[in-house]
Amino acid sequence: MHQWVLKPALLLLFSCQTPTPKNLSPHTHIYTQRLSLPLCNSSSSTMVDPTPSVPFILLSLLLLGLGNGVVCLEEKRVLSLQKVQPKLQSTDTSCFSQKSRREMGATILEMKHRDHCSGVTRDWNEKLQKTLTMDDGRVKSLQSRIKRTVPSNTEDISNAQIPITSGIELETLNYIVTVELGARKMTVIVDTGSDLTWVQCQPCDSCYNQHDPVFKPSTSPSYQPILCNASACQSLQFATGNSGVCGSAAPICNYAVNYGDGSFTRGELGHEKLNFGTIVVKDFIFGCGRNNKGLFGGASGLMGLGRSDLSLISQTSGIFGGVFSYCLPSTERKGSGSLILGGNSSVYRNSSPISYAKMIENPQLYNFYFINLTGISIGGVALQAPSVGPSRILVDSGTVITRLPPTIYKALKAEFLKQFTGFPPAPTFSILDTCFNLSAYQEVDIPTIKMHFEGNAELTVDVTGVFYFVKSDASQVCLALASLEYQDEVAILGNYQQKNLRVVYNTKETKVGFALETCSFE
Repeated sequence: MHQWVLKPALLLLFSCQTPTPKNLSPHTHIYTQRLSLPLCNSSSSTMVDPTPSVPFILLSLLLLGLGNGVVCLEEKRVLSLQKVQPKLQSTDTSCFSQKSRREMGATILEMKHRDHCSGVTRDWNEKLQKTLTMDDGRVKSLQSRIKRTVPSNTEDISNAQIPITSGIELETLNYIVTVELGARKMTVIVDTGSDLTWVQCQPCDSCYNQHDPVFKPSTSPSYQPILCNASACQSLQFATGNSGVCGSAAPICNYAVNYGDGSFTRGELGHEKLNFGTIVVKDFIFGCGRNNKGLFGGASGLMGLGRSDLSLISQTSGIFGGVFSYCLPSTERKGSGSLILGGNSSVYRNSSPISYAKMIENPQLYNFYFINLTGISIGGVALQAPSVGPSRILVDSGTVITRLPPTIYKALKAEFLKQFTGFPPAPTFSILDTCFNLSAYQEVDIPTIKMHFEGNAELTVDVTGVFYFVKSDASQVCLALASLEYQDEVAILGNYQQKNLRVVYNTKETKVGFALETCSFE
């Protein structure tokens, strides 16, 4: 039997910060948001008419104690711990060849999360530690790239939809999709923080192990190398941070991309046919990697969804109009999300309206997706900190954990702990410093986290994106947000907080949109 927990009334104009009782059993829940009772924010309270579903006796008891005040209840959602706990699993071969389809002019690629294809995991602690270490390397690399990026310029409409999955099964940090390059299937990492698309090529001087056969340009009649005097070679500096270099034997343009964790890819720039089902992109410019090393797992390479001339989005702007979107599936369930190329919103399955934030236009940071963060609320309570909004934040599909400037994170952590109380603490883990032991609970009510952006855009973090499970028995579960090292570093919105959302990137109208959506490719 559930218990109804009544919280004391607070006067109007006061913040709602009542804690969860500490003596609740594992089966006791706080019924707050589901009662549709008055909520409080940081400055005022708004009365919400009780719904008929609230028991009349309960409502009467509440009203008797109100007087001139209101009942303040934080916005909370139920997290079922059993459903999201990491579990041992065998390899799912379907993860290595995702589907694609055309629907109402859109190209849709299936997208999955790698956790469901990684085989049996014997040491979750080691695996998760490795994931966060790699994530930290990526963040450092992005911060470095932001500081040294140089200017560049780039430039109805069909749509394409591709299945998108998480790259965990290939031991990568990111989500993955399958495309055809030169009529060969390639599983690649989806990355909005990169521009150049590349795959490993034979003959390979040094290649890591990948699941799909390595691309062999010598057997493809449609492959052509790009010469040093081509404009694409000149665009490498802005797209990768490294200038194109001519080979000693032939005037072929060579590229190099270095990543923050020490990973890299080097090879030649080339043209090839890129297929998205029935959509064919002729003369697609990509990197043919002859020397590749790093934490790319079993993926064939990487798909660059940035904004420079060499990105897939810029190269296909005549087909898809410079618009793409994705819905990242939860890592805890065997579901598929989708990467949709094109701006036909009728193929989206969002359950809330799309709210858009204007991209921050800066010639020196053109290839990144920046928007203005104007505020954050925890359980309906707006954070009060000197540095909270407006400040730029990078929307990135490749970073896992969202990073916030130290002062903002400190305020967020403090407010979260005020509302999520009574649970045993657990040791910190890597970059995560707010951890709990929830092994005795089947379900917990956790405060809703919302991020607010310029233009009245709003992102509600999915309930599965609030906690990061360090141990499979839930004895170490951590708040899945972290602090940047320095106050002047740029905030990053990671993919862990983008799950079960439709995130829309419109480069022509320079805006990014968010809407609730339960991810499904089918």
